[in-house]
Amino acid sequence: MISFVKASLVFVLSLAAFLPPSVQTMFSQVLPSSMPATSSTANPPVDPLNRATPSGSVLGFLQAAQSGDYSIAAQYLQMNAARRQAEGEQIATQLKAVMDSPAFTGRVGGFTQAEGTPQEGVALGRQKLGTMSSGDVEADLDLVRVSDPSAGKIWLISSDTLAKVPELYDQVEARRVERKLPSALVKHQIAGVPLWQWLALLIAAPATAGIGWLILVFLEIPVRWWARRRGQVEIANWRTVSPPAWLLTGTLAHQIFVRYLGIALLPRHYYFQFTSILLILSATWIVWHAVRWSLRRVRNRALARGHAGTGSLMLLGERILKALIFVVGVLAVLGSLGFNMSTALAGLGIGGLAIGFGAQKTIENLFGGVSVLGDEVFRVGDVCRFGDRTGVVEDIGLRSTRIRTEERTLLAIPNGTVATINLENLTRRDKILFKTTLGLRPESKPDHVRFVLSDIRRLLYSHPKVETKTVRVRFTDIAAGSLNIELLAYILTRDFNEFAAVREDLLLRIMDVMEDSGGSLALPSQTLYLSRDGGVEKEKADNAVRKIAELREGKQLPFPDFHEEDISSFKGSIEYPQPESAVRKQPGQSAKTRS
Repeated sequence: MISFVKASLVFVLSLAAFLPPSVQTMFSQVLPSSMPATSSTANPPVDPLNRATPSGSVLGFLQAAQSGDYSIAAQYLQMNAARRQAEGEQIATQLKAVMDSPAFTGRVGGFTQAEGTPQEGVALGRQKLGTMSSGDVEADLDLVRVSDPSAGKIWLISSDTLAKVPELYDQVEARRVERKLPSALVKHQIAGVPLWQWLALLIAAPATAGIGWLILVFLEIPVRWWARRRGQVEIANWRTVSPPAWLLTGTLAHQIFVRYLGIALLPRHYYFQFTSILLILSATWIVWHAVRWSLRRVRNRALARGHAGTGSLMLLGERILKALIFVVGVLAVLGSLGFNMSTALAGLGIGGLAIGFGAQKTIENLFGGVSVLGDEVFRVGDVCRFGDRTGVVEDIGLRSTRIRTEERTLLAIPNGTVATINLENLTRRDKILFKTTLGLRPESKPDHVRFVLSDIRRLLYSHPKVETKTVRVRFTDIAAGSLNIELLAYILTRDFNEFAAVREDLLLRIMDVMEDSGGSLALPSQTLYLSRDGGVEKEKADNAVRKIAELREGKQLPFPDFHEEDISSFKGSIEYPQPESAVRKQPGQSAKTRS
């Protein structure tokens, strides 16, 4: 528990690296004041105008110009002090008008690296944010990184761009739409946007929503055609994604309209930030439904075919994919808001590594559960042996597998252990081994042993529940207290209760063979005989020896085994169950009637 708390603390601290400055300040106020402070001389100078990144410099220029403080806006332009004093405000005013017009194509957000984002064909220390074009005049909106004595390394709008601003401004002024509109709609502004543009945005909202709805109607035509051939499932699932699809298409149509409306660049930047979030949410919503529908369909098919492990694995996969979709959606939203995602991903990596060390066993059990479900070594309801414990599998979870033991206790085994221990699935046996050892009395004659071997082999070959090819009855050892005969055969059943009944029947028949042979099983050498030992029955023993002599004379001695034709003739000649068994009783037939 302590390790998990430490890991969580490291994760939270790593995420604080990419929070907004205001939030970081709040965290710094909460932290104890006794923490050692870093020397101020070691910190680089901080620019109060936020010109450390290309996006910060352009947005700072637009905010200053939006508020009408063109003297501050001029501080974002690359020019000497004398020219800035004489022409700075005028150039800033003209540049603001050009950037707000449709003449500018590009983006001002996303360039959050202090060193700049590498661009093909652009030298280091320079950043291209877009192009300004009007009439036959065109210029790139370039920023250049320079050194400032008081602010350190900062980004300024390059002098090459500023040289073309007056010509671009003249072209833009000649093409202004506002000249043909009522002055009241042009002069009055809300948040830097004229009233006529607000009216256009409001009118465009229902129009673009209708366009999005029409697009979905046309897309539903092939879906309905497919549904008529395969059933109505596809229509039902299509309707679950209709709301996010409508939001997606309507937002895209509205963005296309706004690109031609000519909204000022700073409000346009905030507008596209907001609508980009809507696009991310709608796309995430659609992918979420698509993943859930597809994986549940695969899971239902697997369950219908009896693949319970695959079905459970699909359920786990659905949960993991949904979590990944959610995380990717959150990161995409943060990226559209201007957060430095490289720092965020690095923080997530460090935090995830720390949590991974703290929750090592949990992760081990999780991957062990995935391995168990994927391999389908066992299923719910199977009888399995886990190491030295045997029981019926009742549940296969993500962390542990639960089995009901022979003592009727519930045993939970971590999946990490299940994936590494020796596991036997007793339910999937195709047959069950019957194996035992008989010990004959040491004074038994060789022909008497031959008689016992012959009759037991005939017995096993004749039993309908015994696999003939695997029968093995061999005289294996002359021990101090017995003559040992090993019996081995496979019983043709998968049910242990039926195997126990067949085993019982075979052992009773083997006892009959021993009685017919006139011999008996060897008694342990530690036994003290207090009663008179009857020994070997002479008449039956002589009969057994005589039968072996007849087989020897007729050259039919079954050693080392019976002839294949004899084995084939034996197969199924024993009635099982026996004629006297109650199992053979017909419905409505009494015992007296059968007799």
